[in-house]
Amino acid sequence: MSSSRFAKAGDTLERLVENSFRAIDDGAYELKRSVSHDAISVKKAIFACKHAPLITEVKFASPSRGKIREVGTPAEIAIAMEEAGATALSILTQPYMFDGSLGNLLAVRKAVSIPLLMKDIVVSEVQIDAAKQAGADCVLLIKAVFDRDLAESGIEKLHEYALRRELNVLVEAHSEREYADCLSANYELVGINNRNLADLKIDMANTERLIKKLGKGKSVVISESGIAKPADIQYLRSAGADAFLVGTSIMETDDIGAKVRELYNAL
Repeated sequence: MSSSRFAKAGDTLERLVENSFRAIDDGAYELKRSVSHDAISVKKAIFACKHAPLITEVKFASPSRGKIREVGTPAEIAIAMEEAGATALSILTQPYMFDGSLGNLLAVRKAVSIPLLMKDIVVSEVQIDAAKQAGADCVLLIKAVFDRDLAESGIEKLHEYALRRELNVLVEAHSEREYADCLSANYELVGINNRNLADLKIDMANTERLIKKLGKGKSVVISESGIAKPADIQYLRSAGADAFLVGTSIMETDDIGAKVRELYNAL
């Protein structure tokens, strides 16, 4: 499948998917070295956390904010996050619009011992293979990508493929229908994104609304996007979220460790 199928891509999600196919075509997921690493359970790490279970994000740019900070030393940032209490780290590997790379993931894997999520717009087994090779513990699958038939295969096929590669899988939902499907499928890790990937608008109440209406089933629910202060963590925990994925509000601060500690101690 080529990125050319999205030549007339309209919304943000389609552009993100187009960039993933472009990155595959450009060889961004081809690694000359690999890390021998047994996957660490994200679920166990979340339940072992004594305060707010944070999945903190190492990212230098995003579609909604553009450049967040200069691309520094990812390993140093990751160490600061781990020392401040982060339960797991989300490492952006998409080179276009996010300034990410597999090199960043490799560098962070060597620097920390907590679980790592390869954060990308996954559309192909090629990316899952790269995640394993680079030392990731978990990959992200965005439900909307598959519901709109934008990936090279269906979500169940890629989900099963990732599990066979001994990777955890975080399946991300935004809408009520997507979330209901995730619960019905009994996915172990389900993310509720408070950001609508079509228009990039944030609605912090999305997590509360979906959990209140549909519950959590057997899933560990991670609230994503828009989290900036301890009160946000407290609100989302009261709504039923088990963990919290936080990126921009941490990466845009001068003292990353202090910001992570502030959010970690919210609970």
